Amino acid sequence: MAAFNRSYGLLAAGLLALELFIARFVHDGLVRPYVGDTLATILVYCLLKTRWRAPAGVAVGVALLISYAIEVGQALHLLAWLGWQHARLARLLLGSQFAWADLLAYTLGAALVLVVEHYRARPAAA
Repeated sequence: MAAFNRSYGLLAAGLLALELFIARFVHDGLVRPYVGDTLATILVYCLLKTRWRAPAGVAVGVALLISYAIEVGQALHLLAWLGWQHARLARLLLGSQFAWADLLAYTLGAALVLVVEHYRARPAAA
């Protein structure tokens, strides 16, 4: 396994703190459901990149699949099936209600990662 990537680790820590803040203190119809879900896929990507030196496209694809899998778990009531429906941390991390719009937010997060990584990879203009 690759060495720890400090830059992605710091980004992941910052995004996790922001996600926890949103989950705990923001109760609106835009930031919490859509911005939070967009950031969630970016957080998963950063977590993957802390140890995995895969190309951005591969890592963002895996992050998006993980995000989609969590949403499918919500549709299948996975927390109830596991007996975790009353576990606050599990509900916070995995969510509890399926929404089609969440899949779009996850996809937007993945697209943002690809755009940022594309521009980061470009050589600097002379």
